[in-house]
Formats: sequence, C-alpha cells, structure tokens
Amino acid sequence: MTVNTDLYLTQKSLTEWLEDINHRDAAVLRKEDNEKRERLAVLKEVAGIPYDEQVKFTARDVADNTSEHAKFLEEHGDELCALRLIPLDHSLPKLRMRGWTVRDVQKWFREQNIDPDKYRAEYIPHSEHQDWATIFVVNDTGIFGEIIRGGHSQLTQGIYDGDDRPYTFSFDFLTWRIEPKSDDALEHVQRIITYLKLPQDTQKAVQERLDGTFTHDYLKGYFETVEGEQFGLWFVDYSPTMGELIGDIAPLVAAGGANVKGQVGCAGTAEGVIKIVQPGFPVADFPDGAVLVSEMTTPDLVPLMQKAAAIVTDNGGILSHAAIVARELKKPCIVGTGNATKKLKDGDSVVVDTVLGEVRLL
Repeated sequence: MTVNTDLYLTQKSLTEWLEDINHRDAAVLRKEDNEKRERLAVLKEVAGIPYDEQVKFTARDVADNTSEHAKFLEEHGDELCALRLIPLDHSLPKLRMRGWTVRDVQKWFREQNIDPDKYRAEYIPHSEHQDWATIFVVNDTGIFGEIIRGGHSQLTQGIYDGDDRPYTFSFDFLTWRIEPKSDDALEHVQRIITYLKLPQDTQKAVQERLDGTFTHDYLKGYFETVEGEQFGLWFVDYSPTMGELIGDIAPLVAAGGANVKGQVGCAGTAEGVIKIVQPGFPVADFPDGAVLVSEMTTPDLVPLMQKAAAIVTDNGGILSHAAIVARELKKPCIVGTGNATKKLKDGDSVVVDTVLGEVRLL
C-alpha cells in the first residue's frame, strides 16, 4: 500500500492536537511535553533508563552565538539533530525542527523571530535510521501498546508504507500477547519493559522527585522509545498525565468477517453514511453525522472528526495521535483497516462496530 505523501504535511504533536479540540488537560499536557526530557534525565539518574540526552542552551546563547555555543557548533556542526525551542512561559508555543545538521538548523532558528529571552534551546541527537519504535502505556490494568520496525513517527502519526505495519502487544502482568505473532518484536518489547520494573528504593526516589506512581513494581505512564544500531535504546517520552488520560483500551481486536476490519481506536457503535476525505477537504462539505473515512486523519481534519458520527482509517494504530483524539472526542473509531478507502464508497450506509472491529454495510 502506498501512502499519500500529503499525509506527511502539517503534522503536529499530540498536545497540539488536543489543543485543537480545546481539551480540558491541554495546558497541563503542554507543560508536561515541554519538560519531558527533564523527567527522563531524572529517570536516567536514579534508575539508569537511557534517553536521547539533550544539550541545553538559553535561546540567547544561540542568538548571540556565545563562546560556549560557538564551541558546540564547531565540534558538532555536521551532526544531525532536533532543535527544540522551549518557552519559559508555557502559554507560548513550542517550536522545533528535526533532521537538519546543527549548523544548518541555525538558519531555521533565525527565521523563527522569537524573543530569545523567553525560550531555552535543546539540541537532541537525531538518527536517520531506526530499527524499532514503540508507544505504550503502563496502568493498573496492564501494559499495552504498539511496536514497529522503523521510525517513531510512523506510530505517532499513524503513517507507514508497505508490509511494515505495527505489532500490537499487551501484558496483563501474567501473560504476554502480540499480534501478529513475532518472537523478535515481543523480545524487544519485553527488554524495554524491564527498565521500568524498579526496586523499592528506586521507586521511592522516583516518587519523591517526579511524583511517579507504580503498579506491580512498574512505573506507570505513557512511554515512547526508539532503538537503532548506532545509538542503542532511547526512551523519548514519559508522560504520567497522558498515561492517565488514555486509561483502558482494548489493544487486541478479534476482527469479524467483514471486508473492512481493523483495530479499535475508540470503543462504541455508530451508523451513518460514508464520506471519504483527503487532507484539505472543505469542512462545510462534510455532512454532520457522516462516517469519516480517510487514509489517515491529519490535524487539518480535526473539524471533520468533530462533526463525524464515527471515524475509519486505512492506516494508523491504537495509540496514534488521531486515535487518541478520537477517543477524547468519544467518536467510535477503527484504525489500520488497510482498505477502507478502497472497499467503501461515498453514500454507503454502514454500521461501525467496535465490538468486532469492523465496518458493515447496512
């Protein structure tokens, strides 16, 4: 399956998606996202959990190219990086660019026209090639999430090519499940999870310094990781609030016999008329209560998601940004069908059934 390249445009962080729907926790999550590497630094210090360590400067250091910054630029100018501009006032927008060299990203920095006294700058290592990426949640019910052979953005944005689709996994603290079956993917997940099962003295330190909570000795929360041969394993996100927000979800769905079936992004059942859309589809042309069908929901489709009775996508996973937003909108959502835009057509009357994880013609 070839993905429409337009889907890669105008992608946002999950916090920005939630701000678009005026989510009640958007401000808390924005602050948490801005400070995520500060939390990861504490986890590395007290528990040895590896992460993509940042090099920090004030934005004023970058703007004036102070001697310390000039030295960093000279020594690391040809290295690929992500540059995050973190606002000191969390009501201001976070700005970031990924995949440029340290030297080249200086031009992007100047183009932002920010007040450098209101931001700090983080240079984060970037690798063009990632062997594995995961997103998962640890809560009192268990551990569930997705893993893919490839880049982290494939999971967060729910956009991927070919046969390299995500594996969905769960662990109820007794039994592991992974679908489709894959011994090496499951082994990779199990190795990651060992980092989060901490002894009592370490748990106490995490509780004191991060207000972290535990279940079955595992640190609770929302996590993202990447791994590559060049850099090993990195945790790239730890969000306690996001872990609570996502809550319980049915990570593995036994699909029924329908031609269009997938995984449940948000539980519920809805009936409606199909409307197939692409990025940039006019909001006014989308009927209230229609079933939105797309290759993948992108940020510009949020107004349509709000009008829809249900959402069905070719791509995406249960923890992609779009699936989480659908869950917050309480819209029945089935993701990762692989063929919804081909099997369904405008005007079809359907029922979206998340019990079976399928779309049926009425």
